[in-house]
Amino acid sequence: MDKIKIITDGSCDLSHEVLNKFNINVVPLGVSFGEEHYTAGVDIDNKEFYAKMKESKELPKTFCPSPENFCKEYQCEEDKIIVIALSSKLSGTYNSASLARDLYLSEHKEKDIRVIDSMTGSIGAGLLLIKAAKMISEGKDIDEIVEVIENLKEKISFYGTLETLENAIKGGRINPLAGKIIGALNFKAIVQIKDGVVKPIDKARGESNSIKKVANYITSSIEDTKDKILCLMHANCPEKAHKLLSIIEKTHKFDEVYISEVGPVMGTYTSEGAVLGAVL
Repeated sequence: MDKIKIITDGSCDLSHEVLNKFNINVVPLGVSFGEEHYTAGVDIDNKEFYAKMKESKELPKTFCPSPENFCKEYQCEEDKIIVIALSSKLSGTYNSASLARDLYLSEHKEKDIRVIDSMTGSIGAGLLLIKAAKMISEGKDIDEIVEVIENLKEKISFYGTLETLENAIKGGRINPLAGKIIGALNFKAIVQIKDGVVKPIDKARGESNSIKKVANYITSSIEDTKDKILCLMHANCPEKAHKLLSIIEKTHKFDEVYISEVGPVMGTYTSEGAVLGAVL
């Protein structure tokens, strides 16, 4: 049985409990507010991040891990390593991990390091990580795991509702005209996260209706819940995540459900008050 280490970056938004449960190793990201620089999850937590973002006049900036930080994780007893990185459309993390791989392998040819572009982010990547970790525990070899994960990338269903589109517009993640129309009509946007892009696909009046629509999009995207994992996340509003779960569970029962917080990378654009869900 191969000894395989699994690595990701700090954007996966899985809780510490889930990361520990599946033995997933994280290379943290940097976040800055003007001249103030932090390491996400190390010297600034999510609550502190949202508090600072509320006070800041400008959007915070996030920074991908350096190749050196990935190389440190590659220095391990396992000969085989899988890295699942934030979408290359959203960050330089994939390129950083790939450069680190090339540098490390030039001196450690006995290693087998595979870097996967998740083509998603946050709990979308988190779902891929959980699937990969399960396959490792089942004794699957690295070639099979990588092939399965590459095929699963296209099958993630990822939807949410945002309290405001202001940050997403500022950050260039959403078309300004579409965002302004939704905001002017006092609607809450329903968004789909696909291929690393946050795209408005619907709208709803009020919190209750918007959460119901998200639940409907999630449940309509799957035929059944067999072998499916449901991940929900919230931007400093846990009650919304539990409300979303209660609506979903009226019609669909999942054996595996995880609830976590939206971290700085996605939180910069979703803003506080967002609730999202992904299934795979």
